[in-house]
Amino acid sequence: QVQLVESGGGLVQAGGSLRLSCAASGSIFSINVMGWYRQSPGKQRTLVARMTNDGSTMYEDSVKGRFTISRDNAKNTVWLQMNNLKPEDTAVYYCYVVGYYTYWGQGTQVTVSS
Repeated sequence: QVQLVESGGGLVQAGGSLRLSCAASGSIFSINVMGWYRQSPGKQRTLVARMTNDGSTMYEDSVKGRFTISRDNAKNTVWLQMNNLKPEDTAVYYCYVVGYYTYWGQGTQVTVSS
């Protein structure tokens, strides 16, 4: 059974920082991509950042220069360092892992107050 356990969400003031983590366990084979999506109420889930096995990264334009994704392949863990947070970053953040299948975390709430 595959499990993605997220942590690190919470309430922070604008300009503050949070670090999300996601640890994947279970029978996940040939992991290639690890990353993060987010979803705000009434909006679609959108990609925030992702990293491939070779270290290639991609970020949503609005988070470039503020968010940094990193991962530990040996531990099947991915992090999202979020700095200079803005109220518009408020959302539920979901980690995901792409191997033979795509797996999703349960989501962690990030709330940024103005």
